[in-house]
Amino acid sequence: VLFRSYHAPWALGMLYAASSLGAVLVSATSGWVPRIHRHGRAVIASACAFGVAVALFGLAPNLVLALIFLTVAGGADEVSVIFRQLIWNSSIPDSLRGRLAGIEMLSYSIGPTMGNARVSLVASARGLSASIAGGGIVCAATVLGVAALLPSLRNYDDRTSADVKAVRAQRETPSS
Repeated sequence: VLFRSYHAPWALGMLYAASSLGAVLVSATSGWVPRIHRHGRAVIASACAFGVAVALFGLAPNLVLALIFLTVAGGADEVSVIFRQLIWNSSIPDSLRGRLAGIEMLSYSIGPTMGNARVSLVASARGLSASIAGGGIVCAATVLGVAALLPSLRNYDDRTSADVKAVRAQRETPSS
């Protein structure tokens, strides 16, 4: 095993960088994205993969596996971001973008902070590994629950979506 300890002085930087590496790898190889039309299913699958990778990171017995799982989590998150942006850009009318961007910004700024607080609280009671792994499992389960409740997300296809067609028509109509 190349890395034997999480306590090595350089390990923290690698742990911080691993998820970014996953995101960069997905972005650099994203030529496959235009062939995917069921964006909702891509979001669901990648968000679940993120949760599972985080859970495995929490259970990783060594630094090498931890770095691999964090890299996978970062890549899965990037896939989710790509397809959420595709849904956003193709289906939301221009007149609603400002309001919805504000709501989206709240989720990006509050979500990670609240997650960190949750990890700390659960870790103090159950241990860090259990807290991280449990959070990943809850993430994947929540995504599956939301997907079960939102058939419009599960079935979203950019080729057939009425919202996409309406936004395209709106953008093709010259404004007066």
